[in-house]
Amino acid sequence: MIKTRTAPVAKVIPTTLEKFNDVRIDDYFWLNDRENPEVIDYLNKENEYYQEMTAHTQDFQKELYEEMKSRIKEDDESVPYFYNDYYYITRFEIGKGYPIYARKKGSLSAKEEILFDCNELAEGQPYFKLGGMSISPDNTMAIFSTDVIGRRIYTIQVKNLETNEILSDKIENVTGSAVWANDNHTIFYSSQDEVTLRSDKILKHKLGTKQEEDVLVYFEKDDTYSVDIAKSKSRKYLAIECGSSITTEYRILNADTPDGKFKMFQKRKRGVEYSINHYKDSFYILTNKDDAENFKLMKTHEGATTSDNWVELIGHREDVLLEDIELFANYLVLEERTGGLNKIRIMSWDGTEEYYLPFGSETYTAYTSTNVDFETEILRYGYQSMTTPASIIDFNMRTQEKEVLKEQQVLGGQFDKNNYTEERVWATATDGTKVPISLVYSKELKKDGQNPLLLYAYGSYGHSMDAHFSSTRLSLLDRGFIYAIAHIRGGEDLGRQWYEDGKLLSKKNTFTDFIDCSKYVIEQNYTSPAHLYAEGGSAGGLLMGVIINEASELYNGIIAQVPFVDVMTTMLDDTIPLTTGEYDEWGNPNVKKYYNYMRSYSPYDNIKEQRYPHMYVSTGLHDSQVQYWEPAKWVAKLRIAKKEDTVLYLDTNMDAGHGGASGRFEALKELAKEFSFLLDLEKIKH
Repeated sequence: MIKTRTAPVAKVIPTTLEKFNDVRIDDYFWLNDRENPEVIDYLNKENEYYQEMTAHTQDFQKELYEEMKSRIKEDDESVPYFYNDYYYITRFEIGKGYPIYARKKGSLSAKEEILFDCNELAEGQPYFKLGGMSISPDNTMAIFSTDVIGRRIYTIQVKNLETNEILSDKIENVTGSAVWANDNHTIFYSSQDEVTLRSDKILKHKLGTKQEEDVLVYFEKDDTYSVDIAKSKSRKYLAIECGSSITTEYRILNADTPDGKFKMFQKRKRGVEYSINHYKDSFYILTNKDDAENFKLMKTHEGATTSDNWVELIGHREDVLLEDIELFANYLVLEERTGGLNKIRIMSWDGTEEYYLPFGSETYTAYTSTNVDFETEILRYGYQSMTTPASIIDFNMRTQEKEVLKEQQVLGGQFDKNNYTEERVWATATDGTKVPISLVYSKELKKDGQNPLLLYAYGSYGHSMDAHFSSTRLSLLDRGFIYAIAHIRGGEDLGRQWYEDGKLLSKKNTFTDFIDCSKYVIEQNYTSPAHLYAEGGSAGGLLMGVIINEASELYNGIIAQVPFVDVMTTMLDDTIPLTTGEYDEWGNPNVKKYYNYMRSYSPYDNIKEQRYPHMYVSTGLHDSQVQYWEPAKWVAKLRIAKKEDTVLYLDTNMDAGHGGASGRFEALKELAKEFSFLLDLEKIKH
């Protein structure tokens, strides 16, 4: 590595933080103020340091960027879907970084009507995101929302699709989620608390009126819950969802009567989750009611929605997680997960047919796609594996014939899936639990312990990290890297219990699972500590923070994206966005047992004087989920603590939030930074 200057050293201003007689001294608490010019100056100095230290990789970054971009079909478009008399299409044009949303009436040969050209909307903006888009029932109007900062604070507007005029209606500082009532005149939307950004209100807006005239329909008082508004696939009902991470509650209203009163579907009961789907005169309910940990399917008449009326259709199974359903006139489709793999199960309502779609690989992802029509025999689903590009497939549930509508193109003529090996192996965790790992690598590779390996994981919120294809990943695989996903506890990869065993007072299983997966790939000669790299973002960044405190000797380098590393300070501050809603995931540190447990693993609070791996840490100044100061403070403290001459970079995007840069290809520039960091450490120059 080439060194040209001394790393920035953040000013030390000790702040004393005390809880339960435990005193923490935070030398960098002052970095929490984004309005302080000294804070911005420090972040800029870190950026300058990163740029200077990696100046020798700038040409390589550009090469990687162009290489990854060259595999992507620039003039690409989605598979059209038909809804309410129109075919809807999302497409991209050559040289443009944002999507164009369009539709065609009645036929794909009809004249194209452009709904939104995000390239025009994004012009002059350092960041742009089009949020919720909703077409009115009569097809003449479109609700759309935009965020130009990256903090997930949107402005809702309405476009007249017949005249292309943007109406005067403007609803500011909201979540961006909005739906139409069936009168084509009334809009329901969700709004958030100005400080915490918790989505806590549902309001009603009439076209042609001002935002201050909007009617508050529902306010959620409990600060551990958030709210949203949606419309049923049947288009008959509007539904307000109130949810915490372990409890849900719905209120419903006939979409034909927007001035009516929302009716309670079933009152919340702590620990009981349910979701609702409407068809004809019934609701179908996916729920964990009555200790159905892996969920079951129930049904009730739309006039009797309380849980005492629910009738079981698909019972609970210990070894099968029921994730979602799709309803059709003649078929019920279940999305299941067993043994860590997605399954799609098709059942006819008359009981004459029942089967699973066949999938050959063990490192794949399968999921239902856009299915907006009840009266069809066609199921649209997606499929991909670590060596197979993503496909969208139409499957005839009666004849069992399938048509591949689109397979992701990998341009350049270099890619052949037969040149790569994908496999799933099982590591044994500290407590004896078997943890799956999905891997992909070149068939030419030898397991001699000398291969660079990038191990990725998330492991929180029950979010399953399924094996998937990535054309950008080829830039690592073709340079000798192995890419691996550790399906650690904290996700729902192996069912709901897999999640329960990686949260609250069992959270440390997430960390030890990852460390044990790291040891496994070393023991099996895939790699060695001199060539092992780890990557995680957000809650996966917390994972990175823990593993380098606990097992830094296993890793040569770490990529931590928007890392949640200052667990104690964040979880003790209920004014920070998302904090109160996180108590069911991490625990409430105002309760001593949770405080002590979190304190024992919080990355920022457990930094010690030792050797730390090479590290690339990225964040966004406007991040509303993991505030920029967490990685900033973490890096500042690590600079003082680390005992070897390893590199440590903090790269702050001063124009972006949690999702990073906007635009289709800007994200590739961020990826090129990460890849060049890894390849530079491996002394791979091109």
